[in-house]
Amino acid sequence: MNDPRTLSIADYDYPLPDDRIAKFPVEPRDAGKLLIYRGGQIGQDAFRNLVAHLPRGPLMVFNNTRVIHARLRFRKEGEHGALIEVFLLEPHAPRDYQQNFAQTHSAEWTCLVGNLKRWKGGTLSSVINVKEQCVTLTAERLVPPEPPVKGGDHIIRFTWQTAAPAEPIPFAALLEAAGELPIPPYLNRPTQPSDLTTYQTVYARTDGSVAAPTAGLHFTPQVLGDIDSAGIERQEVTLHVGAGTFLPVKSAHIGDHPMHAEHIFVTQHFLERLLAHQGRAIAVGTTSVRTLETLYYIGLRLQDNPHAQPDDLAIRQWEPYDTPVTDIPTIQALQNILDWLRRNQIDALHTTTRIIIAPPYTYHVAEAILTNFHQPQSTLLLLVAAFLKGNWRPVYEYALANQFRFLSYGDTSLLIPGPTPTQE
Repeated sequence: MNDPRTLSIADYDYPLPDDRIAKFPVEPRDAGKLLIYRGGQIGQDAFRNLVAHLPRGPLMVFNNTRVIHARLRFRKEGEHGALIEVFLLEPHAPRDYQQNFAQTHSAEWTCLVGNLKRWKGGTLSSVINVKEQCVTLTAERLVPPEPPVKGGDHIIRFTWQTAAPAEPIPFAALLEAAGELPIPPYLNRPTQPSDLTTYQTVYARTDGSVAAPTAGLHFTPQVLGDIDSAGIERQEVTLHVGAGTFLPVKSAHIGDHPMHAEHIFVTQHFLERLLAHQGRAIAVGTTSVRTLETLYYIGLRLQDNPHAQPDDLAIRQWEPYDTPVTDIPTIQALQNILDWLRRNQIDALHTTTRIIIAPPYTYHVAEAILTNFHQPQSTLLLLVAAFLKGNWRPVYEYALANQFRFLSYGDTSLLIPGPTPTQE
């Protein structure tokens, strides 16, 4: 595979007026517009008619992650105490999401800290009500963090206690009460009560993301029912979306842009169903794409090392481009993972991925992608460009000329690079 590290990000720019960025979603969810790209032809329809345009045969894959209330604010003591913002990124101790959310006294997270210069040391505290109990939440910055973390991130230890003996309060419940749901910074507005519902997919069930898998925001129970009625099988994976999804590419060349690690969870059952569909998938959103394509490279790694340890399966940013040309069939790669899980008596694959998908990446699992319209000069636009073999500009020009709404709360597109698929 050719190396994309020398690509200039300036080649992936386009004019996006502010008034084309959707500040709020349409109501109901499925009332938005759908762009259909099939084999180079572009058209449009209402999203609620999605099922009429879906190929038959591949498995439809959804990301069931749920956005947590990741933004916490603390006021330093004193009449003019500074406001400190702590933004949760990923669990530090315990590292497992479910274990961390179940903690009842303390938990450590890797965080971003706003107004850090006003927090020289000591602890911050806030008094909140959780399930009709008065709780004091404290935050302590561990300096230096052990083990070290990358540049602007900090390890924060949270501890909490109730004013009187009471039922233990898990960290998940504490976040729901004390935190704020983070919406994308480019919306340029505070979080509204309506966002608590509209910025979650109707099938969100696994806590952990700090941003929504936004292609899924369009789905309603009615649209999901239409998919089922059409005989299109759907299954779920989990990728917890990190704050890196908001980071623009600031370097001139893509090779200098770092991708943050994101946690993925894939069950044995999912792999069995994907194999039943010959490893072919319709990916709902770029997060599902990244999960599916990561699976291929995990399977490739297990081909050479079938007895790898779980920690050996995290996929590096440039791994697809540094891997020698020893490609194996997709179904063999997926079978390798399933065999590894069964051999180790593990119900689900838990690992991380930093994979960056950019031209001329060759897709292995995703045959169609449902995705929103992404920011100029973003890694998500690179992913789309790779899927369309560089032919992304006509799609975006059509969307701009036809009054499509852009970014997280905007309209969506169904991308099918090949010819019209056979309806089975």
